[in-house]
Amino acid sequence: MAAPRQVIEISIEGTDLIELEAIARSRTEWACRVQRARILLAYRANPSTYAVGEAIGVTHQTVQRCLDRAVRFGVMAALDDSPRPGKEPTITDGARAWVVSLACQKPKEVGYPHELWTTRLLARHVRENAETAGHPCLTRLAQGTVCKILDRHEVQPHKVRYYLERRDEAFEQKMAEVLCVYREVAVLRASEGAQPNVAIISYDEKPGIRAIASTAPDLRPQPGSHAGWARDHEYKCHGTLSLLAGIDLLTSKIHACVENRHRSREFIGFLKKLDAAYPTDTAIRLILDNHSAHISKETKTWLAAQPEGRFTFVFTPKHGSWLNLVEGFFSKMARSLLRRIRVKSKDELKARILAYLDDLNREPVIHTWTYKIDTVA
Repeated sequence: MAAPRQVIEISIEGTDLIELEAIARSRTEWACRVQRARILLAYRANPSTYAVGEAIGVTHQTVQRCLDRAVRFGVMAALDDSPRPGKEPTITDGARAWVVSLACQKPKEVGYPHELWTTRLLARHVRENAETAGHPCLTRLAQGTVCKILDRHEVQPHKVRYYLERRDEAFEQKMAEVLCVYREVAVLRASEGAQPNVAIISYDEKPGIRAIASTAPDLRPQPGSHAGWARDHEYKCHGTLSLLAGIDLLTSKIHACVENRHRSREFIGFLKKLDAAYPTDTAIRLILDNHSAHISKETKTWLAAQPEGRFTFVFTPKHGSWLNLVEGFFSKMARSLLRRIRVKSKDELKARILAYLDDLNREPVIHTWTYKIDTVA
């Protein structure tokens, strides 16, 4: 007569159960932890080491060892390996610190032509210079050990993360001026009464819009064959255009012109278009960046010839173009119109851009500053 099956009692609480289920589904956890989590969950549903082993694809002895560890150390501790006997690590803390300090330097600072370290290059440099640096324990350092040392200290010398340095000493002051204009827009929008005698324009240029033509016809989607459009990878570029656009933040109307370039003469042409669009007694205030065309001698000469108070410029700080609301419009335009656009000529591209703007002006979209102005300023 066969002996009765011994059921190992394992208590899996609610929080442990949720964590085990997450680990069992994970694709980034170590494979051994995922396997042990699946074993514990399977045994909870069917307390049979043989059935669990067959379902997971391991032997019943492996299941038994996992269960024994869960009983002795706890459910979550059973997922990790036990400390194993072996040789004590010979790499000292000082040696590890030296490796990390090297990783925090650029290779060119120690005589290499490389811009960034690779773990292979760093390991080789450490082996060649460990004796001289007073760390003989590193003379046989392996690349994998370098990876472990760097991971432990959360150092990734092979990666570059970009940041933007504030180079404008008056950044906060200029930002406050722009945000005050946005606050004025909000007040004017909320007020009920006569139309304000001012136009506030958020202006910028979008240069380098390429007129790209296909060299072969696009293939339409075919059910069962290809779900999307098919396009030949080769193309021909007919040149580029520049979009000069400004959004009236009170009426949400977009004023724009499409030119081959965006020099001072094109910018003055845009200002003339604004001048013709508003009554002569309306003050036109532009929020714009410090592009050379905006502050050139030619532009200043033209502005000096205009009636006093007709045009006023509010400049965004250097590296502060994100403060200009028109940038959000350009981003939307790039996604909805310009993305993967194909045209036969620059004239067609210009016509399609202007048609897109006309369509937007039929139902203008209100552009507002959504952040808390007091907090940002």
